[in-house]
Amino acid sequence: MMKASGKPTVLLIEDTMSLARLYEQYLSTVDVDIRTVETGREGLDVINNDPPDLVLLDISLPDINGLDILRHINEEAIQTTVVVITANGSINVAVEAMRDGAYDFLVKPFNAERLRVTVKNGLERRALAVLVDQYKETARGAFDAFIGGSPAMQAVYKTIEAAAHSKATVFIEGESGTGKELCAVAVHRQSTRGKGPFIAINCGAIPRELMESEIFGHRKGSFTGAHEDRDGAASLADGGTLFLDEICELDLDLQTKLLRFIQTGTYQRVGDPIARKVDVRFVCATNRDAMKEVEQGRFREDLYYRLHVIPITMPPLRDRGGDVLEIARRFLVDYAQEEGRAFHSFDAHTAMILSSYSWPGNVRQLQNIIRNIVVLNDGEMVTPDMLPAPLSTVQPIPSQMPIAATVDKTVQDTPVQALPRSKNEIRELWEVEKETIENAIEICGGNIPQAAGYLGIAPSTIYRKRATWQSSDGETDAPLEQNQDAGLRSRASNG
Repeated sequence: MMKASGKPTVLLIEDTMSLARLYEQYLSTVDVDIRTVETGREGLDVINNDPPDLVLLDISLPDINGLDILRHINEEAIQTTVVVITANGSINVAVEAMRDGAYDFLVKPFNAERLRVTVKNGLERRALAVLVDQYKETARGAFDAFIGGSPAMQAVYKTIEAAAHSKATVFIEGESGTGKELCAVAVHRQSTRGKGPFIAINCGAIPRELMESEIFGHRKGSFTGAHEDRDGAASLADGGTLFLDEICELDLDLQTKLLRFIQTGTYQRVGDPIARKVDVRFVCATNRDAMKEVEQGRFREDLYYRLHVIPITMPPLRDRGGDVLEIARRFLVDYAQEEGRAFHSFDAHTAMILSSYSWPGNVRQLQNIIRNIVVLNDGEMVTPDMLPAPLSTVQPIPSQMPIAATVDKTVQDTPVQALPRSKNEIRELWEVEKETIENAIEICGGNIPQAAGYLGIAPSTIYRKRATWQSSDGETDAPLEQNQDAGLRSRASNG
């Protein structure tokens, strides 16, 4: 919630007024509106009636336990971020608060910088949550023949919808294999011309001497081999869409004729003096840098600007995040059905490899890889040994793991590493966890909140775990909790 001032709002629930004034002073340099209340009931009234962006919640209140307020916020799904404040020595209470949905915690006494950083990070998280909620409201997991709900594809879907009902020319750019023709088909099907013809020509696959005939048609006897009159794509696409794929491959002389056709809507068949008029919507595509082709004299500038009315850039697969696995699963199920195989999913290690690979050949390469796996193997689940080159040599990157690769909920905030291949490679879980967290902190230049964001955990989780590691005895790095548990078991067995 934003005030009329446009500033984020912070509610401070603190019964000790001297501390409340001190915290307000600490936050005086942060651009927020602060409201302070002394009791839990006052705080609940504000939270229920005018939810703030962030709540600074003292656990020890005179009338209500702060944890009860936190649980109320979660049970009612009130949209706010909560940072709990607890006394020194009450770490267990803070940990309980984290389990109940608190974003972070502060242990008294804390300095001004610690409070400011925590509040700023919490507000950033809240702002991000608002954006995510807005995104989820409008996001689609699929569109026309496309699969995937990544932000990059959401932008493509919106552009297609906006462009579809216009007659303006659409110019699709993108690497090979990104789905440019699927995009062209979607533009056609979403338009009022959807029931009309969709005619596609690959300008790079037809010999130059035949291209003019392919586009405009020819009259019998107009050239060697022209044994009868023939309509070209221009005539066949009347009332529908003409898709010119790899448009930058078109010969310069033919570019001139195409420009006239686009400008006037009229064309002439090869060897025929009669001008014919058609109603055609043009969609073009290329995997080249079209402007560079213009600059180097290989593509007419006037034709470029005539075609480049509504540009759509198809994102490479490596920029589509979780779409990779969604597309792979669809291919797997479809091809398994075609080939009479039982495949239905990927194991965790295979999923990590698929997510880590850069896919230079994009969706087309992924499609061929999955087809290869299905044809040459059998089973219910795809395992790493079934992957063909080059995926057979890919080392998965933990930070790119899909959700399917996570471990049991008892260790859900422990990042998963590549699976060990022998008993000798198995390490204790806390060692893997510590290495991953410290590596993330180093990569983020010591910025713990940023590292926590990439790891998908709260900053306080890192602070807590580092405290236990630093408190362990000098001969081992095992966490303090582990040593304490061992001591408790020992006393229990002796008692």
